Amino acid sequence: MPASARADSTPRILVFSTNNISDPGIDLAGSRHLHYPATVSVMSVPCSSGLKPAWLLHALAQGFDGVFIASDGEECALLTDCAQRTARIAARAQEVMAEKGIEPQRLKMAALCSVCAEPFVKYMREFSDTLAGLGPVYLAAA
Repeated sequence: MPASARADSTPRILVFSTNNISDPGIDLAGSRHLHYPATVSVMSVPCSSGLKPAWLLHALAQGFDGVFIASDGEECALLTDCAQRTARIAARAQEVMAEKGIEPQRLKMAALCSVCAEPFVKYMREFSDTLAGLGPVYLAAA
């Protein structure tokens, strides 16, 4: 359902989180009963550097108002340059978004560790506020 068709004005956010590093931090936020928007959905991936810009744009086309990449940062067990690779993927996705008339601010990336419950909650609240200010996503027909 397109974002503009929803009655709920709270922005929908898709979080790409990594199995070993950021997932435990997000789980910790839940187990500690820390509050962040209920419209946040989390999808686990093995490594954030494996994401594709097209996947990030697809999330927006499917009705998400924003996409957040919870990167492993320098703690990635799979790649020593994971953070740099993920940053390039995010930058490329933002370029494509701008070309399509989508605000690049709808994509955010930050490193989250296994104990980063409070930072995750803060990111989600701030990102939700930013997205609320941008309004719904309007995608031009491809």
